[in-house]
Amino acid sequence: MSDDAWVIFTPSGKRGRVAKGTPVLAAARALGVDLDSVCGGRGICSKCQVAPGYGEFPKHGLHVGAEALSPVNAVEERYDRIRGLKPGRRLGCQACIQGDVVIDVPAESQVHRQVIRKSASERVMEMDPATRPLYVDVAEPSMHEPSGDFERLSAALQSQWQVKGLQADLAVLATLQTALRKGGWKVTAAVQEPGDGTAPRLLALYPGYREAPLYGLAIDLGSTTIAGHLVALDDGSVCASSGLMNPQIRFGEDLMSRVSYAMMNPGGAAEMTAAVRAAMAGLAATLTEEAGVEPEAVVEAVVVCNPVMHHLLLGLDPVELGQAPFALACGASLNLAAAEIGLAPLAPGARAYLLPLIAGHVGADCAAVALSEAPETRDDLSLIVDVGTNAEILLGNRSRVLACSSPTGPAFEGAQISSGQRAAPGAIERIEIDPVTKEPRFRIIGNAHWSDEPGFGTPTITGICGSGIIEAVAEMRIAGLLDASGLIGSADQVGSARCVPMGRTQEYVIHDAAPEGPRVTVTQGDIRAIQLAKSALYAGARLLMDEMGVDKVDRVVLAGAFGAHISPKHAMVLGMIPDVPLEAVTSAGNAAGTGARMALCSRAARRSIEAQVTRIVKIETAIEPRFQEHFVAANAIPHATAPFPELAKIVSLPDVSFNAGPTGEGGGRRRRRG
Repeated sequence: MSDDAWVIFTPSGKRGRVAKGTPVLAAARALGVDLDSVCGGRGICSKCQVAPGYGEFPKHGLHVGAEALSPVNAVEERYDRIRGLKPGRRLGCQACIQGDVVIDVPAESQVHRQVIRKSASERVMEMDPATRPLYVDVAEPSMHEPSGDFERLSAALQSQWQVKGLQADLAVLATLQTALRKGGWKVTAAVQEPGDGTAPRLLALYPGYREAPLYGLAIDLGSTTIAGHLVALDDGSVCASSGLMNPQIRFGEDLMSRVSYAMMNPGGAAEMTAAVRAAMAGLAATLTEEAGVEPEAVVEAVVVCNPVMHHLLLGLDPVELGQAPFALACGASLNLAAAEIGLAPLAPGARAYLLPLIAGHVGADCAAVALSEAPETRDDLSLIVDVGTNAEILLGNRSRVLACSSPTGPAFEGAQISSGQRAAPGAIERIEIDPVTKEPRFRIIGNAHWSDEPGFGTPTITGICGSGIIEAVAEMRIAGLLDASGLIGSADQVGSARCVPMGRTQEYVIHDAAPEGPRVTVTQGDIRAIQLAKSALYAGARLLMDEMGVDKVDRVVLAGAFGAHISPKHAMVLGMIPDVPLEAVTSAGNAAGTGARMALCSRAARRSIEAQVTRIVKIETAIEPRFQEHFVAANAIPHATAPFPELAKIVSLPDVSFNAGPTGEGGGRRRRRG
């Protein structure tokens, strides 16, 4: 009997042989199938649900017997008992392949394309790019002067443009003679002069005089999404913007899960490196195609990312970032051949600049935010929060700038949420709850109408995304469905049949289209996941405020694609951010992407952030004793001890308690509270 088995995944059609005993999730990863997983294979999240097919499959020449997958195990039985699995569904992390099998990956289990909300914000760029086009007239070869074409090109650039000590990669030298002869010895040279003391470098050579501009890529490589902008290097205009899911999600939703994958699987880091490089190449191709630009005209790229993504992109071992003292393999800025990190095909000598990292858990994306927002240039005290799976926080003014990272986890992205999903069409993104009737109304991505308006209807409701769950929890607190400790009241306690029992706790039903459609609820577990995430965020901010010796800040800036869609009022009701006047809370959009564009367009911007990173003071939340104290206090909604006077001016939070005794009576007293 063979020790391996055929596995065929639908609808992708990807197939291959795997060793018997291989979990379905591992087989999917090996074959490049986008099967979602959040919990690291522990059978908790259910995102990896699959539907095995049994019987004859003539198209595939297979007979699939009932023994093709291992029997349902205790983990699956427990999940089915508590949460319920649809008939015929299995958990991909638990079911193991024992024979030839055909496995369907349902739409909700696919790492499907989300709405990438990382468009370029408007910003006038100061133009001083590292690479510029130089038109030169090169001396023709002669029997009397045996110098090479590159040497004569270098001499022409020195005499006509004062470019000294030109260097070129082999890939550029391979194009040199063709371009010179095609242009009749008149060519446009794309020359990079970094301005950091390194020698100028020839990146591309175009026959004749090139009127069209050169282009660069600004890429924000996030743990969940990768966003890119194609930028003209003559005026800084954005010619195209696009994004895609980071394919590394299938190895782990959060950064530490990916570090664990690298630790536990030989070759795991190399798998993740290959996946992200392929995605970057695909993104570059999409951008050039969308803008109608030939790839050979793209001469530079600037990449910003967190430390784990930085190491995985470069092919560096990320394991040390998973344990104290969180040592970086390399933290300085880098200027590499773009092809070395998978950015191809571009110009033959295209270069990639990676901004410096601030520390082991505070990356180049935070440095890019610092470049974009420049808190060191302001008198007022700014708290800048880049909200994501791993939140990065800056606090500073002219006197000093502090930074930290806070492990918020993927709850803000819709993961670890019972009805949660990423921001895709059909996801609930806005919600309001009537404080009297307790009835909800909501909006979904892809439809501008509210659910109680005539124009509402399509696309189909599929779940709730990050901004939606934040608003839902905050609205439940405002409407008196949730007490300060985060406990959901029963129907009798709150006066709404939308609060229904779920085991020993309650859940609030937002939308119920069962059995044909989805049932979207907020469970007690969802509340706890949001509490943990927001507490980590607030505790990180408080640590920086402690270090700065202040009790309040002057302004709060929400950065990142997700931060741009958070309602400031609801964020403050939750206690995600310190209390400030609502008008002092602003969105910076994709500030990391803006910083990447600034570095792409300006050598001075690169030198500025390289210097600034050395001045930013890093606070390590993992070893700060007060972090836990702040974290626990921040579990309350909005906070156990900190006053929120500005919030109290605009929102009245009911003083209710649902920690009911044997009689089932909960608190019903109400008063205005910040």
